[in-house]
Amino acid sequence: MKLTKQKISELSLDPSNVRKHGRKNLDAIKSSLRKFGQQKPIIVDAKGIVIAGNGTLMAAQELGWTEIDIIRTELEGVEATMFAIADNRTAELAEWEDHLGDVLKSLANAGEDLGGLGYDQKELDDLLGQNMSEVSSEERGTTPADEIENYQNSTVRQIVLILDVSEYEEIVAKLEAIKTKFNLENNTLAALEAIRNYANSLDTEKEN
Repeated sequence: MKLTKQKISELSLDPSNVRKHGRKNLDAIKSSLRKFGQQKPIIVDAKGIVIAGNGTLMAAQELGWTEIDIIRTELEGVEATMFAIADNRTAELAEWEDHLGDVLKSLANAGEDLGGLGYDQKELDDLLGQNMSEVSSEERGTTPADEIENYQNSTVRQIVLILDVSEYEEIVAKLEAIKTKFNLENNTLAALEAIRNYANSLDTEKEN
């Protein structure tokens, strides 16, 4: 099987697809595509019908993409339908490890934007909150005094912004543009660049 690019207009959603893609799911896929691009191809048959990746195709259409990466399978008919069900079911059976909250917190502390991971703000708050407050200091092997001292000695600080969806998407899009323009590695650097440029413009206005 060979990875190729295909015009989206030449592909069709699977009419027998038994997997629903609601608004929340599509928005999560769109957010991921914006942030990371397409990191895995969709699977289509010889006629251009999507066997696996219908949600990705729908999200790409909503984003205005004209092309998408595909792999063309030789499966057809009953075998193609069974593969589509198996592909969704095997993903559904996977479970998250208990330390997901720890991983998310470390990413947030490193300045990474968690918005492209498919969680809404409440879900992120619950996951990060569980990591910070529901796990006792004894379970973490520290005392509250230790944690206060560790925080005070740390060089990392976090600012949490509570935004609605439209505000969040606007800010993420602008941060992505700044990262691209200045070749920056993460959203923290992009935000700092934006703030410093704005502050410099204010200083220039004062001087004039």
